[in-house]
Amino acid sequence: MLTFIGLGLFDEKDISLKGLEAIQRADMVFAEFYTSVLMGTTIEKLEELYGKKVHVLLREDVEQNPGWLDQAADKDVVFLTGGDTMVSTTHVDLRLRAQDAGITTKLIHGASISSAICGLSGLQNYRFGKASTIPHPYTSSRGITVISETPYDTIKLNRQHNMHTLMFLDIDREKGYMTVNQALALLMEVEKKRGEGIMDNALAVGISRAGSPEPIVKAGYAHLLLESDFGAPLHILVIPASLHFVEAEALVKLAGAPSSSIEDIKD
Repeated sequence: MLTFIGLGLFDEKDISLKGLEAIQRADMVFAEFYTSVLMGTTIEKLEELYGKKVHVLLREDVEQNPGWLDQAADKDVVFLTGGDTMVSTTHVDLRLRAQDAGITTKLIHGASISSAICGLSGLQNYRFGKASTIPHPYTSSRGITVISETPYDTIKLNRQHNMHTLMFLDIDREKGYMTVNQALALLMEVEKKRGEGIMDNALAVGISRAGSPEPIVKAGYAHLLLESDFGAPLHILVIPASLHFVEAEALVKLAGAPSSSIEDIKD
């Protein structure tokens, strides 16, 4: 048996009782923390709670050489991820590999940032369109700094359908955790290059440390939010489309948006 378990958003206490029981019954415990990280805990704290050794896998162990999957052929193995399991396509691929190998799989879900942002900001979950990830810039073989324009295009596409855009922010072993500020600066750079007006006077919502005792939620014009302090990671960004009047009220009362910044995009 291979059981995929979502650990929730912030620390070791976010796991469900069902997930904790499954870990404590397991023969082997594996985890990956490159798609999401529990910033409020450590591997040592997880192991103390579980009473089990946690084997942390690198990206290549999951995506390229998942030899550890063989353990689940005759053992009870669990695979842990931050947030909710199966949100990443990487995990879906891993489950399909296990199925192809004749390994029975099971899912135990956890709290997801995709739903948490709605509770924290007041934005309505059915109003979200396609999500995107803003990656760190990279240097090409010709020494040119390359900024991905895909997130900008995603916002543009969602705007055409009057849908909000959720922006996951890059986690990189070398470049670190992307901040809301860095993400907005990159979107502004693409706007400067493209000049299509997608980010001109755009409203943005930045959230940090969702699931922690004191998350930060701030909304306002993107160019002003660029200067805000969101503190420690993890951060996530939303670029809303037009707002339902309840969403508009929520952003003012829950996220500190100035009333002037939402009047122009209310339904």
